[in-house]
Amino acid sequence: MHVRFGVLGAVTAWDEAGDTLPLRGPKHRAVLARLVVARRRVVPVARLVEDLWDEPPQRAVGTVRTFVAGLRRAVEPDRPPRTPPRLLVTEGPGYALRAATQDVDAWRFERAVATPAGARPSQVEAGLAEALEWWRGPAFADFAEEPWARAERARLAELRLQAVERLAEARIALGAVARVVPDLDAHVAEHPWREDAWRLLALALYRSGRQADALSVLRRARGMLGEHLGVAPGPPLRRLEEDILRQSARLDQENAVDRVWAGATAAYEIAVSSRARTRLESAAGLMRDLAVTGGGGLEAARRHRAAAVAAAEQLGDPELTARVIGVHDVPAVWTRSDDPEEARRLVAAAERTLRLLPPDGHDAARCRLLATIAVESRGALSGDRPLRAARRAEEIARRLGDASLLAFALNGTFMQTFRRTGLAAGRDAIGAEIVSLAERNGLPRHEVLGHLVRVQARCALADFAGADRHARAADALAARHDLPLAAVFTTWYRALRTSLTAPRAAALTAYDRAADPLPGSGMPGLSRGLLPLARLTVALRAGGPPTAGEHTDWGPYEPWVRPLLLAAGGHPEESRAALRALPDPPRDLMSEALWCLVARAAVAADDPPAMLRARTRLLPAAGEEAAGSGLLTPGAVAGHLESLNAALERQGVRRPPR
Repeated sequence: MHVRFGVLGAVTAWDEAGDTLPLRGPKHRAVLARLVVARRRVVPVARLVEDLWDEPPQRAVGTVRTFVAGLRRAVEPDRPPRTPPRLLVTEGPGYALRAATQDVDAWRFERAVATPAGARPSQVEAGLAEALEWWRGPAFADFAEEPWARAERARLAELRLQAVERLAEARIALGAVARVVPDLDAHVAEHPWREDAWRLLALALYRSGRQADALSVLRRARGMLGEHLGVAPGPPLRRLEEDILRQSARLDQENAVDRVWAGATAAYEIAVSSRARTRLESAAGLMRDLAVTGGGGLEAARRHRAAAVAAAEQLGDPELTARVIGVHDVPAVWTRSDDPEEARRLVAAAERTLRLLPPDGHDAARCRLLATIAVESRGALSGDRPLRAARRAEEIARRLGDASLLAFALNGTFMQTFRRTGLAAGRDAIGAEIVSLAERNGLPRHEVLGHLVRVQARCALADFAGADRHARAADALAARHDLPLAAVFTTWYRALRTSLTAPRAAALTAYDRAADPLPGSGMPGLSRGLLPLARLTVALRAGGPPTAGEHTDWGPYEPWVRPLLLAAGGHPEESRAALRALPDPPRDLMSEALWCLVARAAVAADDPPAMLRARTRLLPAAGEEAAGSGLLTPGAVAGHLESLNAALERQGVRRPPR
C-alpha cells in the first residue's frame, strides 16, 4: 500500500485512494510527527521517551515500542509476518521514517519552494500555487506546544510565507496584478513586519495604474515598521518609492523580459514544431544553460540531458549525438560525480559515438566528446583512458584555435590531474590558463571555473592571500553573470579561512552556515558527509579527540574516517583491521585530506604497514597543505609525515632518504 503522510495541518496519513489511515491515539501521532521532524534520521527510543512525556511512566520504553508497532500496522497493514518494515524502520537504538520526499507533504513542499531562481514566472506560479494548497492548517497543528516541534513549525511557517510572496511575485511578472492585490493586502495585514510583502503590494498597485495607492502603501509600511519594530524601511522599499515617484522605466522591465521570452518561445514552437533534430539540439543547449542556474536547475538539467542523449542515439545519427553530448560544456570544479551511474552511462554514450563518427573531419565534435569523457570520469580510478582523452581533446582544441573548445578541454585535463598527491602546482597552472583564455574570449562561466580551480590550488600551496583574491574574483563574476552555484564553493572556502584563524566555536559555526545551502544545491556529490568531515578536521587541528555522534552520516568518506574513530575510541585491533581492508581514497580533491586521516589512524592504532602506506602516498605532497579541496583541511601534510616518521622510528623503521 502506498502511504502519504501529512503534517501541514493536523498529523495524518492517507492510503493511495486518499482515505485517512487509523493512527489511533495522540501519542501514536506524536511518534509519527517526531520522526517526520527528524527527516529520515534515527531518533533513539530514549529521546522519544523524553519528548513524549514530561514525567515518563514506568515501562515507557516498552510503551513507545507499542506505539511504533501500532503505527506499523496502520501504514503497512499488508506486510507479511517477520519481514522487515519498509517505512517505519528500526535502526540501532531507535526508529526512523524512511518515506520518500514526495510522500511527506512538508518535505514535498520544501522541495517545491526551492524552485531555481532562474525559473520562468509561469513555472514558479504553477508550482507554488499547487504547493500552497497542500496546507490544511498550521504545521504540526496538534503538537503546537511541543518543544521538539517548535523549530520545525517555525521553519515551515517561514517557508510558507516565502512561498506566498514568491507566488505573488510570479503573478505580477505574468501581469496578473488585479488578482494579486487583495491577497497581498491581507498578507501584509497579517504579517506587517515582512518588507518584501509591502514591496510587492506597492509594485502590484503601481502596475495596476494606481500610483497614489502604491505610495500610500509604502507610507503605511514605513509607519508600521517604525511602530512595531522601531526600524526604518530597508533599501528595497526606499528604492521602490523613489522609482514610483520618478515613474522609472525599470519598474516595467520585468514585464518586458517576460514578453520577450513568451514571444520567442511561441515563435520557436511554430517554426520547428515538427523538426525533431533541431528541437533536440535546442533542448540540449537549454539544459546547458539550466545547469548553472542553481540547485533545482542543475538536477533538472542532469535528468533532461540524459534523456536528450538517449533520444539522439535512438535517431541513429552519430553526428547529431555528438553535438547533443558535446554542447553541454558546463564548467565542472568538483571531482566527485553527483550521479556516478548517470556519468558512466554518459561516458559510454560518448565512447560509442566516437567510434561511429566518420574517420575524417568532425574534429570539433570529436574534441567535445573526448573532453566529455575526461570531465564526466572525474577522479574515478578508471584506467588511463580519461587522461588520454583529456590530452587528445586539448591537442585538437589547440590545433583548431577554438577558445571555447580549449576551455572545455582544459576542464577535462583538470579533472584528470589527480593521479597522485602533490599536484596542486599543475592544477594552479591549468586554472591560470583557463582564466586568461576566458578573459580574452568572453567566456565568463569558464573564467569563474578558472578562479575556483586557483582557489583550491592556492589553498594546497598555503597561499591563502592568493586564494582570497581568486575567491573575490569568482564572486564578482558570478554576481555579474548570474551564476549562483559559485557561491557554494566560495562560502565554504571562507569557512575554511575562518577555521584557520578563529576559535574552534567560531570555526564550527562558519561551517554550519556554509552547509545550510547544500541540501538545495543539487550537488549530492559535494554535500553528503562534508559537514561532519569539516567539523572533524577542526577538532583534529585543535588537538582534540576525533568524536562523532552515533548516527553521524559520513557519506562517501566513512571508510577513511572509521579507523580513526575506532582508534580514538580505544579499539586498536578493530582500527588495524579496518586499515588493512581500507582501499586507497579516490584520486580527487579530497585525496590528501583523507590520506592524512589514514596517517593519523595508523599512528593511533600503532600499525606500521598502514603508516608506511600512508607515508608513501603523502610524500609527494610534503610541501603542501592538505587543503586542495578549498573547503577543509586537517593541516599541513608535513606535520602528518613527521608524526608518521616518529612513530615508525619507534618501531625501528628508518626515515626514507630525502
